[in-house]
Amino acid sequence: MKIGWIGTGIMGASMAGHLQFAGHELFLYNRTLDKAKPLIDRGGRWCDSPAAVASASEIVFTMVGLPADVEETCLGPQGILAADPPCRILVDMTTSEPALARRICKSAAKKGVFSLDAPVSGGDVGARNATLAIMVGGERMIFEEVLPLLRHMGKNIAWMGGPGAGQHTKMCNQVLIAGTIIGVCESLLYAERAGLDGQAVIDIIGKGAAGSWSINTLGPRIVQGDFRPGFYVEHFIKDMGIALREAEAMGLALPGLALVHQLYVAVKAHGHGKSGTQALMLALRQLNRPGQKGDGPHG
Repeated sequence: MKIGWIGTGIMGASMAGHLQFAGHELFLYNRTLDKAKPLIDRGGRWCDSPAAVASASEIVFTMVGLPADVEETCLGPQGILAADPPCRILVDMTTSEPALARRICKSAAKKGVFSLDAPVSGGDVGARNATLAIMVGGERMIFEEVLPLLRHMGKNIAWMGGPGAGQHTKMCNQVLIAGTIIGVCESLLYAERAGLDGQAVIDIIGKGAAGSWSINTLGPRIVQGDFRPGFYVEHFIKDMGIALREAEAMGLALPGLALVHQLYVAVKAHGHGKSGTQALMLALRQLNRPGQKGDGPHG
């Protein structure tokens, strides 16, 4: 098929690559050409705007950064829906706002285009290994049509309901990850202070009731002092902000999520917005510097 792909960052490049290796012809756009170069070198065709991608493609996938980027990419003057003729199906895989997903769906329908919101979970490892979880909102019939393409990128793929349902499901995912990652960092911080071998701790507790993707994937990176991004701190802050706003609109109090959000804001304020989410450990270490007044059982 002729497939458009917009957004070739840490995850998007790998995801698009799986489609390319499956034999599909790619039409590419990214704000930075260099990040698309490996795909272009393997035969992908560069386009100078999202609209140009949409004009050349049957299905267009987007994997960009912020809701504002999604809006510009899909609804902007050079966006996908400005193309003439446009693509037939638009699949936004960015983690974004449920309300925006619904708005894109309505705007797409006016152009005769079907749209799906299909955010993913699994980070850079899942993107590289094509093991992402993909949660999809939109028309069931269109989901079934796109499913064979999604299977090149993920192993756990589900239709969750109408427009916006994929994004709501991703918010559930991010709420859970927020609670898990602070547990991982606090656990390994405790191990450090107790003089334990961090990796040995991960090897045993990661196979028991405390086992999770976060401890087994991000835990070793923390132990090794590797804070390179699989998923940016600043993007996680964005996701938690969306979840908090949606929760407020539903009358929900999520104090655990609010706490982790604030800690990540502190991580970003210390210059780690482009670090991986495991950099939460840096904020917790800062809070627990040895020798600070008040440390220890006798204050």
